[in-house]
Amino acid sequence: VLGAAAVKRVSARKAVRRELAVAYEDSGIDLLDNGKFAQGLPGADGAWGRYEFDPLGFSKKTELVPYFREAELKHGRLAMLAWVGMVAPDFVRLPGEKFSFEAVPVSIDAHDAFLGATGVNAQVLFWVSIVELCCAKKVFEWNSLEVAGDYGLTSLFPSDEEGQKKMRTAELKNGRLAMMAFAGAVTQAA
Repeated sequence: VLGAAAVKRVSARKAVRRELAVAYEDSGIDLLDNGKFAQGLPGADGAWGRYEFDPLGFSKKTELVPYFREAELKHGRLAMLAWVGMVAPDFVRLPGEKFSFEAVPVSIDAHDAFLGATGVNAQVLFWVSIVELCCAKKVFEWNSLEVAGDYGLTSLFPSDEEGQKKMRTAELKNGRLAMMAFAGAVTQAA
């Protein structure tokens, strides 16, 4: 029985590896290092030429590059939303005395001000968990690199390949900027 289970696990692992190899092949990337930075993915182009900054060597782990790209996109998108969520309450508030500028003059203090019986943190944790559970399947399917971060919301996406590459690069750069901006703003406000 143990021998059969071990054989089944090995064959399942080979099947997953085969699916990963097919996904890489479909997106034009070899499982072996092709010599390009981050396997040739967009995002290394800077205003003054290519900027291939990877001091820890994550881009050399070719089998994990799709997961890293998905994580980078996800963290960048969350940071962009977090930045908007941090700046917008300084200009616009929800109606009600509890949310007024007088009750909470600085938006960074809103977290501490709204802790209590309302269960705000539990609600946030619940809804973020729902979103994570919905998206986790896609992340762990090891989709090809061409569709990293693609959830089908492409109605405003350019139809030509050059325009798509430009939009992907812009999203990566804006996400990277938002991650640094949000981290800096929270650090300075603390």
